[in-house]
Amino acid sequence: MSASHVSEPSPSSGAPAPPADRADDASPPAPSAVPQIPEPTPEELRNIPADRRLELLELQRQRLDAERDRRRHSKHQWFNSIGILIGVLAAVAGLVATVLTWRAGQDELHIAKEGQVTDRYTKAVEQLGSDKREVRTAAVYALERIARDSARDRPTIIDVLAACTREHDPAPAIKDDALPPEPDTDVAAALTVLGRLPRPAPAPSSRRILIPSSIHTLDLHSIRVPHSQLSRANLNDADLTGANLSEANLREATLIDADLNDVDLTGADLNDADLTLVDLVDADLSGATLSDANLRRAILADADLRDVILSDASLTGAFLSRADLNGAILSLADLTGADLTGADLTDAYLLDANLTGADLTDTDLTGANLTGADLRKIKGKSADEVRRVARTDATTRF
Repeated sequence: MSASHVSEPSPSSGAPAPPADRADDASPPAPSAVPQIPEPTPEELRNIPADRRLELLELQRQRLDAERDRRRHSKHQWFNSIGILIGVLAAVAGLVATVLTWRAGQDELHIAKEGQVTDRYTKAVEQLGSDKREVRTAAVYALERIARDSARDRPTIIDVLAACTREHDPAPAIKDDALPPEPDTDVAAALTVLGRLPRPAPAPSSRRILIPSSIHTLDLHSIRVPHSQLSRANLNDADLTGANLSEANLREATLIDADLNDVDLTGADLNDADLTLVDLVDADLSGATLSDANLRRAILADADLRDVILSDASLTGAFLSRADLNGAILSLADLTGADLTGADLTDAYLLDANLTGADLTDTDLTGANLTGADLRKIKGKSADEVRRVARTDATTRF
């Protein structure tokens, strides 16, 4: 029997015709993909053949099974979402716990290291007061290791080593003309360590005028350490006023903006040293060697530079007012723009030196050798005045 026959029975059957709005009473369609069939009335069921009735029942069962599967799947998805959320929260909690544990471990390790540094520092400082020189020397190198391990303690250690060096009092020479004694091994070690410990480079002078420098100054004023081995030492911004560094080895050392007022550097080796902006007022450098040294804008007013060797040195913009350069060797030196007012250059050697724009007001050039020198744009003296007292030739430029 067809579906149209089921929904519209013949008049001979005596069954009443279904209402016109039967379609409005149909069950709402299920969200499943299974075909939806309206619920038949009891009267319709009686008129449906058995095989068709079984077919309808089977379709109804499939619809119910599909609905149950949908609900079961939805519930399963909900439980899965809850499980995933719980897993994520557990993972996050585990990660947070791991980070907190790691940080706590790092804090404990930092505290332990700080404690070890403090113990090492205390022991080394105590050893500096030992009567045995070898113990004091070992303490100096122990402090160097601490300074390299702990940047925070480095300025303090520099101060301690500098203080030990300043308090050093060498035994006096037996005779007046005898050479000054060399520093003790512990003092020499302290100077070596101070010279090689890393320190910030000095700020440009223009910035220092506007902004106070925060660089830690190395205080070595009035130290008495002749014959010191300070080759390639970092003495930037150091205070060495009144120090005795006679016969010291300062080859390739850096003393940028250092204060060397009234320092004794007689016979010192300063070859290739960087003395930019250094203050050498009243300093004694007689007999010192400064070949290829950098003395740009250095202040050497009233300095004793007798017989000093300054060949190939850079003295551009240097202030040498009233300096004693008697017999000094300045061959190939660059004195561009230097202030030599009142300086004594008697018998000085200035072969092929560059004195362009230098101020030679009241400068004594008696016997000075200016062969090949460049004297263009000099101030304070005419070419004739120079020729009358100094040795010049056709290669001398005016």
